[in-house]
Amino acid sequence: MKVLKFKTNIQCSNCLAKVTPKLNEQSDIQSWEVDLMDPERTLTVKTENLEPEDIKKAVLKAGFIANLK
Repeated sequence: MKVLKFKTNIQCSNCLAKVTPKLNEQSDIQSWEVDLMDPERTLTVKTENLEPEDIKKAVLKAGFIANLK
């Protein structure tokens, strides 16, 4: 399993609510979380098969930016 970490511009729980369905629809994501206390708002994704680009696209669909750390 791969653990991918991204710096995001997800700022609050409302932002998180917009991103949640986009990440949850990715069937290859085992788990994910955003650390809102981290200044970089780190998104951590555990996946078997997805590439960083797949995660970035899913987050972008919700209107946010994720850059691989």
